[in-house]
Amino acid sequence: MFASVFLKSIADRWRGWTIAVGSLIAMLVMAMWAYASIDMRLFEEMPAAYLSLIGITKGVDIGALSITVVMGSYGAMVVASMALAMGAASIAGEERKGTLGLLLGNPKSRTHVLASKMAAMVLLSIACVLLLWASVPLTAGLLDVGITGMDVGALGLHLLMNSLFYGFVAAFVGAWTGSRGAAIGASVGLMVAGFFGAGLLPLIEGGEDWVKVFPWHYFDGNNPLYNGINWGDVALLGGATALLAVGALVGVNRRDLKGQSTSVTLFDRLRANPMTKKIADRLGGAARVSSIWFKTASEYQTMLIIVAAYTFLVQGFMLGPFYKAIPAETLAFADLLPKTMLAFFGGGAMGTPEGFYQIETFGMMGPIVVMILTISIAQGAMAGEESRRTMGLLLANPISRSRVLAEKTFTMLLMGALVGVTTFAGVMTGSVVAGLGMSAANVAATCALMTLVGFVFGALALALGAATGKAKVAMFGSIGLGVLTHVMNSLGEVNADLVGLQKLSPFYYYLGSDPLMTGMNWGNAAVLLGITVVLIAVSFVLFQRRDLRQSD
Repeated sequence: MFASVFLKSIADRWRGWTIAVGSLIAMLVMAMWAYASIDMRLFEEMPAAYLSLIGITKGVDIGALSITVVMGSYGAMVVASMALAMGAASIAGEERKGTLGLLLGNPKSRTHVLASKMAAMVLLSIACVLLLWASVPLTAGLLDVGITGMDVGALGLHLLMNSLFYGFVAAFVGAWTGSRGAAIGASVGLMVAGFFGAGLLPLIEGGEDWVKVFPWHYFDGNNPLYNGINWGDVALLGGATALLAVGALVGVNRRDLKGQSTSVTLFDRLRANPMTKKIADRLGGAARVSSIWFKTASEYQTMLIIVAAYTFLVQGFMLGPFYKAIPAETLAFADLLPKTMLAFFGGGAMGTPEGFYQIETFGMMGPIVVMILTISIAQGAMAGEESRRTMGLLLANPISRSRVLAEKTFTMLLMGALVGVTTFAGVMTGSVVAGLGMSAANVAATCALMTLVGFVFGALALALGAATGKAKVAMFGSIGLGVLTHVMNSLGEVNADLVGLQKLSPFYYYLGSDPLMTGMNWGNAAVLLGITVVLIAVSFVLFQRRDLRQSD
């Protein structure tokens, strides 16, 4: 009984993990090759606090810099994201699809189901970290990059424990709430807040003591690449993970589980309230299937609320006072940092508020957050309905395929745009409170371009889902291409011979014109909008012509 759920979970998820680890290994190869042109003596002159921000130490070389960038930032976030996605889907995902009742109808207890799924998450996380760890000496040997004296295994163990912690946070929240959106939102929010907090607080006087409240600190705060395994940190993350696992098992056994049909959305609540019923009817329509767009929005309401709160507070407002509190002597070294090193983070420079926000918000995290929302909605729009076997029921009503796709696409665009608005509001609030003097027009232009990048990959997920009817293909295909094109754009900044490669990446048309300093580039905006429109149009054609899947 245990093995069947366990093996099914492995079979359902191994492809996504393979894409993730393959992308990270490719990035490691590119980083070691690209960073060979950097004069590493620059880092000897920088203050320790500033080096802490980018996660390196004095005496760093090409190998350590590459490993830190890939395993210490990208790798840590990617592996943790894969783990938390599995954790969120373990119980809450089955409830959302309405399949948990069918699963428990077999002679399997709730404890066995959840324990099997958590064991699968642990095994895949271990396999991913082992492959990433093994790739480091192979890549270093191939490119003749020295890694002597570096404990890659220690960093790998810390990476594993960090990833499992966030995976079990998601499992815990999902087990107690039955909400996949809440599980993903809570775990991602905790992870990103820790990533920023552990990196930024050392820059502020007295902030070193506060980093210990963030779980991310116990991943790389004691620099395991150079200092080896910190067993106290590992034990703390492991103990917290064990407590979360036990708590998840308690939660799933104490709560009344819900099926997909019994969930209450925001739309349901508005229509049930006499004071808001008329407004809800006008928004959604009175007919049985005329409120598809509003119902879709209601299904992702929790994720939207969490994402909007995060973009306003963490990516926007809080960074303004943080920047103001950074000592002037630290900022004085900002322009010494080579652009090639920051290319993988979207560029930027600490010397100006605009450059700081580009590093911390717009370069990497901003587009990721918008893409998480748009891709999640898009992969569930068509392929999700088919995988849940509800598309046939939906189309049995007097409504066309085009109408269903149009309304779900509208929801994706609307909610992605709302994230862009909250990011703008947060950044400008932080700028005003801290007196940074950033241009509202330029910030608005950057947020608009960031939103358009999210639209591009959301539309790609829509097209992949319409073409295949498989939610996993839509999800991992769009995420994988997003990582690939981001790296392509970064390589153009590192090597002048690859500048032409940048123009094949949507990210080039996002920050390539430096909109935080120069404002909107309407040509770049038109390119991103054009790609989005073409992909959406292709989605309609593919969805109309394909025989729909009614089973997995």
